[in-house]
Amino acid sequence: MKSDIHPQYHKINAKCACGAEIVLGSVNEEMNVEICSACHPFFTGKQKLIDSAGRVEKFMKKYANHLKK
Repeated sequence: MKSDIHPQYHKINAKCACGAEIVLGSVNEEMNVEICSACHPFFTGKQKLIDSAGRVEKFMKKYANHLKK
């Protein structure tokens, strides 16, 4: 292998917007993420619906008969 061509590998704390910190190894010196496994709806089981312009109601109205079956 050639010497002095590989980036430095750091142990860092990746910080989420929810406040959680996870220790990782990376070539970056710091990492900030918007969503992590501590706050993602798939892992927490809490679904957050963001309805913009009535899309959920429009979907429910369109497929009301199908959803009853």
